[in-house]
Order: sequence, then C-alpha cells, then structure tokens
Amino acid sequence: MPVVELRGFGWRHAGRKAWAVRGVDLTIEAGERVLLLGPSGAGKSTLLAALGGLLPDDSGQREGQVRVNGRAASLFQDPEAQLVMARAGDDVAFGPENLAVPPAQIWPRVDAAMAAVGFPYPRDQRTEALSGGEQQRLALAGALALRPDLLLLDEPTANLDPANAGLVRTAVGAALSGAAPSGSAEPGSGGAAMVLVEHRLAEWLPMIDRVVVLAPGGGVIADAAPERVFAEHAERLADQGTWVPGVSSPRRSGAGPPGPILLRGEQLGYTFPDATRPALSAVDIDVRAGELLAVTGASGSGKSTLALLLGGLLAPTTGAVRASADLAGRDAARPPHDWRAAALAGRIGSVFQNPEHQFLTGRVVDELTLGQRRTRRRASDVDQLLDRLHLTHLAHANPYTLSGGEQRRLSVATALAASPRILVLDEPTFGQDRRTWTELVDLVATVRDEGRAVVAVSHDPDFVAAVADRELELTAGTARPDPVLVA
Repeated sequence: MPVVELRGFGWRHAGRKAWAVRGVDLTIEAGERVLLLGPSGAGKSTLLAALGGLLPDDSGQREGQVRVNGRAASLFQDPEAQLVMARAGDDVAFGPENLAVPPAQIWPRVDAAMAAVGFPYPRDQRTEALSGGEQQRLALAGALALRPDLLLLDEPTANLDPANAGLVRTAVGAALSGAAPSGSAEPGSGGAAMVLVEHRLAEWLPMIDRVVVLAPGGGVIADAAPERVFAEHAERLADQGTWVPGVSSPRRSGAGPPGPILLRGEQLGYTFPDATRPALSAVDIDVRAGELLAVTGASGSGKSTLALLLGGLLAPTTGAVRASADLAGRDAARPPHDWRAAALAGRIGSVFQNPEHQFLTGRVVDELTLGQRRTRRRASDVDQLLDRLHLTHLAHANPYTLSGGEQRRLSVATALAASPRILVLDEPTFGQDRRTWTELVDLVATVRDEGRAVVAVSHDPDFVAAVADRELELTAGTARPDPVLVA
C-alpha cells in the first residue's frame, strides 16, 4: 500500500481568491525519497501541511483526496512553532508520550534522537535560550523520535551553518534507511518515506529518488528521477525561478567606498536570563554607510543576538551600542534601545530570523502602510515594494497564510517601508527560489548603493559572495578582531 496517495488535490486558504495548490496527483511508496520543487508560492509548504494533517476544514477549502497510510512527522520552516516544552529533553519526549510509548523506551529514544541531530546540550537545556539553528535541530529530533512512516521536511537546513546542516542530512539519511539512531536498542521504522521541500538542493540530491515539480498555476510539471528532470526541464525550471544545480550567481559589488560609521558596538556582550554562559562576549563592530557587512558563523555563535543588539531591540549586558550624531539626531545622548519605537523604526530597520514575529496586521498591504503612516512615505513607494518583491497579488492576504518565502520577502519590505538609514537582516534569503533570491540581492545591493548601511546575518554563502563587502565571523559568541573584505 502506498504511503501517500493524492488525487486531484487542491487547497485554498480562507479569505483567498487564488488556490495555494491545485490539481495534484501523486503516489509515494514506502521508503521513497521525494524532492518537491517549484517556485516560491507554488504550494509546496501547503502540500506538506496537507500530508501532515495540518489543514483543518475550517481554515480553507479542499478539493480532491489526500490519503496517508501510516504515521507522519513534520519539520516546519519555523522550528519554534513546534517547540512546546521548556526543556529540550521534555520537548523531544512530548511526541512519544502522546503516542503511549512505554516509559522505559522513551528516554533512550529521546537521547538517541538528540544525539543523531548533533544537539549540543543536555536534556535540561532551556528551549527559549536556543538559537534558531539549535531550535531546528531539536525540532528534527522530536520528529525522528516518533519513528515516522513519512517524514515531511520543509527547508530543514535553512537556518543551519554548513557543518550542522551536514549533521541534519546524516540524521535524516539514517532515519530513512530504517536504522535506529546511534545508541538506541529499539528497531527503526523499517524505511520511512520522505517528502522534502528545499530550495538549495545540491547537497540533498545523493539521497533523492524522485523529483516532483509543482506548477505555479496548479498541477505537476515533472515527476521522475533527478537526472531526468534536470536534463529535460532545467531551462524551464530556471526561468520559473527554481534553483538548478550548477548555476552560479553574479557578484554585486558596491558602487563606491564605504562612508562614515553610523553605528558602533563596543565590547558587546549579552547573557540571556538563567543562561549559564553568555550568548555574545566582547564583540567590537562598526556599521558603515554604503556598506554591507555580513555576519557569519556556526549555529549558536551569537549572530542573531548581535543583530538584536545592533537593531536596538535588546539592551547589552556588557559594552555599548553607540550611534553617530547624524543617525541619532535629538537622541544622540541615548543608545538605540532607549529610542522611541517610531524613531527606531525610521533609523534602524530590523528583519527577524522568524518573519511572522514582526507581523502586526491582518493584510499584507497594511503591514507596509503601517510603516508608511509612521514616516509619511508615499503610497506609490509601497506599491513599488510589493511589485519588486512579487507580492502585489497578495496585497490583501493575511500575512500568516503566506508561504515561508513570501513571509520573508514581506518582512524585508516592511522594514524598507520606513526608509531606515541602517537595515539589519537576519537570514534574508531564507526560503527563496532563485528568482526571488536574485530580487532580494538586487534590492539589498540598491539599498547599500544609495548610501545606507546593511548588516546581514546569513548562513547562505552564495548571498555573502554575491553582495557582501566585509564579513565578520563569530565563534562561540566572540569575533575575530577585524572583519575580512569579501573579494
């Protein structure tokens, strides 16, 4: 019996005119490893949600049939959305406990799953103190602990550095092979099937059996082995914005030398409440006009914490963030975290690692006009942002019904709508197809070339190579003395 059977499946979110996905026929056998491709907004995440039983009837309109034979486990684009307990071990145990796994088997299963994904902390680690990448590995451990027949992965390594992304791929491969994670005496699932959504796919291809390509308007463009799909459809896929292996990206160098320092971090440090070690320690950083500074490093190295400090959204535990007189204006005597919210948004715009954390209204256009009302920005500029980031057709949609890639583009547009002098971006290219990735790179490069400063936290080496002027690498909360120039 197939693990997955879809017949004419379609789904339309409540309040939306367009179907998120439609006309999909798909059969997946036990043990098959399927890569689901298509441009941003083609319905990949919606299809995964349907297979995971996460589309309740009162949240939209369904057509066709969906049948899953066996247990499904999902890893969402936002791992924080599926962390439900305060301690890491309890979170991984939550699923097996609800499946009535015998108590004697639960903790060995938890330990094995946490070890398989390379989770670096003990069971009692507080989940609110984890970085985004650490949360993602913990969420994957929770999915693997269920011993699923169907593993649904939505951008599972998007927030991970290359080393930790490799650990996740290894853990997934072990789960799919039917082998129990290392250290477990319990037999494995006997070969789980997998459906993977992943824009940056080169590293995953060795474990993929089939590639299924969704058409933006509905239906399936291609369904075959990877070699055949890329041989027969590479040009069409690239034109539609799908990432195709082996296609490089051009570099967008700065229009001129960097300008004056707008923001300076001096010996910055931050320790989260109840944490046993600082997330960031003694970091010096200069943010210059007309320059894009990339902040890189392993998951948990303090990158997102540094972004929050520079954005005025956290007060440093040690050290200080100082703004230039030109940037601070009448607030020159105060640090950014003490500025009024409207003043901060007009000077330093922040894009969070999880885009939905900054949505405040029920419509896409209202998210942008909220910033416009604060700064008296012209409506035509909002229209240009919607068009530039391919969001015009979603102007009246609820931000929470957008795909992960669409939410990321909206969060960038929301920050830009207030015309800040400094833009602080946390994983700006997460969840983007090739077309929208290129648009974001061009947009960020334009912002820099207009003389504004950009700080971008990123695990995306292609993004850093394409547009960064300098790179500051963090290691375990500390930074090397001087950022390096990006060639």
